This record gives sequence, structure tokens and C-alpha cells, in this order.
Amino acid sequence: MSSRSAFLLFFILSLASEKSLASVFSSRLIHRFSNEGRASIKSPATSFPSKRSFEYYRLLASIDLRRQRMNLGAKSQSLVPSEGSKTISSGNDFGWLHYTWIDIGTPSVSFLVALDSGSDLLWIPCNCVQCAPLSSTYYTSLATKDLNEYNPSASTTSKVFPCSHNLCESAPSCESPKEQCPYTVTYASYNTTSSGLLVEDVLHLAYSANASSSVKARVVVGCGKKQSGEFLEGIAPDGVMGLGPGEISVPSFLAKAGLMRNSFSMCFDEEDSGRIYFGDMGPSTQQSTRFLPYNNDFVAYFVGVEACCVGNSCLKQTNFTTLIDSGQSFTFLPEVIYREVAVEIDSHINATVKKFEGAPWEYCYETSFEPKVPAIKLKFSSNNTFVIHKPLFVLQRSEGLVQFCLPISASEEGTGGVIGQNYMAGYRIVFNRENMKLGWSASKCQEDKIAPPQEASPGSTSSPIPLPTEEQQSRTHAVSPAIAGKTPSKTSSASCCFSSLRLLSSLLLVLLLVVSYM
Repeated sequence: MSSRSAFLLFFILSLASEKSLASVFSSRLIHRFSNEGRASIKSPATSFPSKRSFEYYRLLASIDLRRQRMNLGAKSQSLVPSEGSKTISSGNDFGWLHYTWIDIGTPSVSFLVALDSGSDLLWIPCNCVQCAPLSSTYYTSLATKDLNEYNPSASTTSKVFPCSHNLCESAPSCESPKEQCPYTVTYASYNTTSSGLLVEDVLHLAYSANASSSVKARVVVGCGKKQSGEFLEGIAPDGVMGLGPGEISVPSFLAKAGLMRNSFSMCFDEEDSGRIYFGDMGPSTQQSTRFLPYNNDFVAYFVGVEACCVGNSCLKQTNFTTLIDSGQSFTFLPEVIYREVAVEIDSHINATVKKFEGAPWEYCYETSFEPKVPAIKLKFSSNNTFVIHKPLFVLQRSEGLVQFCLPISASEEGTGGVIGQNYMAGYRIVFNRENMKLGWSASKCQEDKIAPPQEASPGSTSSPIPLPTEEQQSRTHAVSPAIAGKTPSKTSSASCCFSSLRLLSSLLLVLLLVVSYM
């Protein structure tokens, strides 16, 4: 009887262990105009503006205005997802703030893809008919490091992605179900598109606690044969990785494959760099609010602001819907609300509004010292509040004078607001797609604040985690975050899910009942 009990205990603990392995994958974020970003890549035929100069902010704001006209990024697309390891940023004028290096295929090839929480598709230049230049001679800061072009036939792990798959949105135009699925992503302005064929291949992921350990996950990648518009002018020349809520985004694939919880976080420090964590659910102490559907579907990360306050003064009728978009440098508010907020902030500044040549904002000032103004507070349901502690942006200090602006603009007519990266600084922003919530908590963006499983993970020589089945793809939520072959952590960590602990206690209770019965 004792041997049978021991076997049952071993079996049940094994099941419980599988359920407690929610993983976190991370990358470091680098701002496009930071010193490290400048040393990695920059736009062709241009030089970086001096940090915090008028040209610096004018360029970023002009990028945001152009992105405002893009109507939620992709207007039509067929599919794609992926993820990688290290993060780099580049100065460009299309609207993405941060980049990360990802490794795809066997042998692996690296790509510097733009991170975009406003779209879902991952595509990379591939068997190019019309692509941006990839040579380091075209990007002066790349030195001898060329960008890469993907060739599926050169990867031993690539597979044709057929029109018969339920993720092939172009299936109606296919002549045969066995035909390779085509895709086209058309952006709303500037005649900017990417088109080609979909393929299946492996994406290499690294654990944040142990960079030497890795997981190979099968994902769908857009083999971008032909780009147009802004993509031919040095904007995301090596591809785009979508982080949106769509079924084909990077987090969706990884979660449905059981590699991680269906959530990710971004953190930005005051130096405009930061980190990204895939699988991060955020701390239990974070505040949160629910994402809102758009036309009955969760197509982007919208939230509903119930009131906008300046200090303890909450402005009347200032409820609005806003997009949380890390792909925008600055923040936009609906016209009426923008005016109310700006006037209220202006009333706390003992100076006259001054127009600076080249400054992208309306409310700018010059005084002998930087004034203290009340925080801007965005109030959500359940008394949750997102606090913008430093609403003003100091442009420069010279000759005893301080030049600063309120870095907010009015949204395009007919659109809601956009919370951009500038007001995310100092926060760990969690995109919890499992519970459809946005979370936020104060953070200094230090890597050791988020602890993944401590035990050894599958090595780079392990078999690739297969593409989620079509049955898994049809599920609304992610499958359980377990990785076959992993052992439970010896110590408790922040990434252990509460449900796993409940599962363990429940199974032990069942075991005791079985033993007593025997």
C-alpha cells in the first residue's frame, strides 16, 4: 500500500509541477535617440537631433501626428507573430519608439524588428522583390553590422503555411487549400504596405533569469517580399513585430503554445529606455482597469477614462476613451479635454505662454526656474488612478532660464485620446490579455524586479515547441502555462501563479483521501 501511495504522490506532484511553470521572457528597451540607440542604428541621410533640443521633440511629435492618421496601425492584414531577445532603438519618422533583436529559423538569423503594440503582425524582409536597403553602408551607425534578409529555404525548420489554416485570412483568394497563404498589410496613409507569403518557423526565446537557456517556439512569420511607402525610407527596414491583442500577435502565439501567461509588460525609465517582459502578469499591488472593445471586438488596447483631474480638481465632463500605445512618443487628448487640462495647468504657472520656434506644443514657457504644477490624474473605475507626476517637459536650461512645455496635443478630429510613452515613464505597464486588463505600478525598470522560474529550462538543442493547434487557436484564453520537461522551482518566485498553488493543495487533498480509503 505504501508503494502505491508513493507512486500516487509522485504522479500528482508531477502534474502540479507542470502547472506552476509560467515563464517570463524579457528584453531590454532602448530609446531611439538614446546614446545606445544612436550607436546601434539610425535613419539614412539624417543625423540625430541633440537630446532635449527643440528639434528632438519636434521630430518625435511629428512622428506621433503621422501615426495618429494610421487608424490603429494595420487596416488589413492576413497574419503573423513572433518574439526575440535583445532590444535596440532607432531614430525614424514612422512612429515606433523601440526595437528588439529576434532570432528566427535554423540556423538562426537575427532581425531588428520594430515593436508595435498597435498592430498584430510580425513580418520581416524575405526573398526581396522590393525592400528597404539592408547594408550597413546605408545606415551609418551600423558600422559593419548589416541587417538581414530571411530565406525560408535556407532554414531547415521552415514550413509552408497553407491557405487551409484558419489563420489564413486570404484563404478566399487562394486557388487551392494547399497553396501557400499570402498576406498584405496596408497602412492607412503614405501608401505604406508589406506583402508576401506566410511561413511557419521557429523563434528563439531566452529566459530573463538565465540567458544561456532558451526555448524554440514555432510561430507564423510574414515573408515580406515587397514593401512600399515609409518602409522603403529607413522605417523598420528589418521588419515589425506586432504586440496587439489579435490572435496572430506574438503574445497570442506564445501563450496558446503554453509557454507563458497571456500577458506582457513594458517599462520605461527617465532615460527613455526600458524593458519588455513576455509572460509578466504584474505585481499583486498594481492598479488596473479593463480594456474596452471596439465594434464588439478587442482590436487594440483601449481603456475608458472616467474623469481627468489636475491636482485635486476634477474637470467636468472629461470622460473619454484612450488608446495605450507604446508606439507613440507623446500624449494626445480629445480637443475639448485637452483645452481644459492645458488651461488648468497654465493657471498654476506664473508666466506667459511663449512660442518657441520648432517647438511641437502650444503651451510652452520660459522662466528663471521650473515651476511645480499639480499632477494630472486619470481616474478609472473602482477608484483606480493613473498619476502623471511630472506633466511638464523641460526642453533646455541656459543662461539662468528654463524652457519647458506641456507635452500634450489635441487628437485628430473624431478620435479618442492616446497615452504615449512620455507619460508611461516610471511605470511598469502590464498588458494583461488573459483578463483583458491594463495594469500599472511604479517601477525603476530594473531587471531583477521580475523573477522567472529558477530551474534549468529546455536548452537550445531541444525540439521546437509546436505551433498551437487550430483547436488551441480557436480558444478565447491561453492554455495552461506549462513547459514539458521543466522541473519546479526550489524557491518561491514572483512568477508562480496562484492557481498553481491551489492546484497543488487540491491534489494533495485528493491524495490524502485516496490514501485513507486504501
